[in-house]
Amino acid sequence: QEQQQQQPPPRPAVPAAPEPPAAQEQQPRSGTPEPPAEPEQPTSSSPISDAAAAEDGADAAADELAREAEQLKLDEQPKTPRTPRTPRADKAAEVAAESHTPVDQGRIMEAYNKLMAEDPRDHLNVVFIGHVDAGKSTLGGQILFLTGGVDKRTIEKYEREAKDKNRESWYMAYIMDTNEEERVKGITVEVGRAKFETEARRYTILDAPGHKNYVPNMIMGAAQADVAVLVISSRKGEYETGFEKGGQTREHAQLAKTLGVVKLIVVVNKLDDHSVAEEGKWSQARYDEIVKGLTPFLKQCGYNPKKDLTFIPISALHGHNVKERVGSDVCPWYNGPTLFETLDTVEVQQREPTAPFRMPIVDKYRDMGTMVMGKSEAGLVQLGDTLQVMPNKLHVKVEAIYRDEQESNAAPAGENLRLRISGAEEGDVATGFVLCSISDPVPLVSTFECQLVILELLEHNPIFTVGYRSVLHIHTIVEECEVTKLVHAVDMKTKEPKKVKYVKSGAMCVCRITMEKPACIETFADLPSMGR
Repeated sequence: QEQQQQQPPPRPAVPAAPEPPAAQEQQPRSGTPEPPAEPEQPTSSSPISDAAAAEDGADAAADELAREAEQLKLDEQPKTPRTPRTPRADKAAEVAAESHTPVDQGRIMEAYNKLMAEDPRDHLNVVFIGHVDAGKSTLGGQILFLTGGVDKRTIEKYEREAKDKNRESWYMAYIMDTNEEERVKGITVEVGRAKFETEARRYTILDAPGHKNYVPNMIMGAAQADVAVLVISSRKGEYETGFEKGGQTREHAQLAKTLGVVKLIVVVNKLDDHSVAEEGKWSQARYDEIVKGLTPFLKQCGYNPKKDLTFIPISALHGHNVKERVGSDVCPWYNGPTLFETLDTVEVQQREPTAPFRMPIVDKYRDMGTMVMGKSEAGLVQLGDTLQVMPNKLHVKVEAIYRDEQESNAAPAGENLRLRISGAEEGDVATGFVLCSISDPVPLVSTFECQLVILELLEHNPIFTVGYRSVLHIHTIVEECEVTKLVHAVDMKTKEPKKVKYVKSGAMCVCRITMEKPACIETFADLPSMGR
């Protein structure tokens, strides 16, 4: 009792132990509430020893709290990625890890040289265009028959079918028109595909529909073509119908030029028809009349008559002047090249193998994985390459390459390809998407400026100005769009720009177009086939 009387009064706060309040704040996080403080009882210990004990207790409590907090962190870590990893997620992670490898130019050139050593022949897409019933499907069927793509037995079967329908002259068209609806109506609806080879080149035939109701399908075929064959019927009345205003001869020739088909081969068909043949011989007067009528129009479309145009008289039904030259007893006035000879000598653009890969997707389906189809417009693709699907920026790996129905390890630009890819499901890919290089992806835009030639406007809307809405076709894209700015018109003679508020049919202008959804396009200077 004397000892307690001699002690100084207790201090309200002990400066040597500032930690307990912090420890008390952290205490609730540990989940163990602090026991209530006991009432202070007189002890025989000194105030210095009390302060030291309090400080040690606070340090111990703080250490315990730190350990518990660390343990809580460790316990929580495995709980976050609890979702089970699917094989697709594993594949996508694997593809993403491989996508950062730099492009090896030497490896690309080595693969390209190996391909050229195996088969140095170029590949060309040839689209057959022209007015309905001009003989496009018949010509395609005849080419396949002459090159061994169809045997004699099949031809005889088609002859019997055509005879049953009272359409004896349609049997060759049945080779290309495989749909029963097309055979009954005698018109092509979808773009027919077939391949044939010569000693100089490999070809894919694109048989485009001639009927005006199926122009969008024709555009899809012509957008993939390197060369166009414009088929003209020389039969009395048919040539005139196709060439007059509203005929598909005019529209198809204009569309082919717009879609980038630089070389045009004009085949004058049905010269053996009784309406124009003279005593069993082909009529030179009718041929000259057609050439004279078409040349000024095609020149107006942008074709150079000396460099870009070739006229050939043929008979698609009988195969005259297609592969073998026509006899002088049938056509004594023509001694030029056949259709095959002309195709083999057509100049085509050279594609750089080391350019960034570009393949607009035409179609997709499922076959032991996701399969995508399209024409490679630039670059070289190899087995195992990691590419990117735009616009959804999905990284995929090339598991298989099919070129002309045959599996290959690599494929150069200009080929029609089917690729099996991993890292994407069928629903992740759509027509109009582009498979491209990761290091140099295709631009994704919703607004762009372009040069337009106004061929023809609708009667109820003859003015082209801001607010004009239409459907836009670029490579495999079909998208609704609107003109948001008319930058200037272009004088057709001087090519000088001039400010205007609207333009009419036959004018050329530069305008700004906005699409409802972003799309993958290139500038015309970088890659013409994806910039027009």
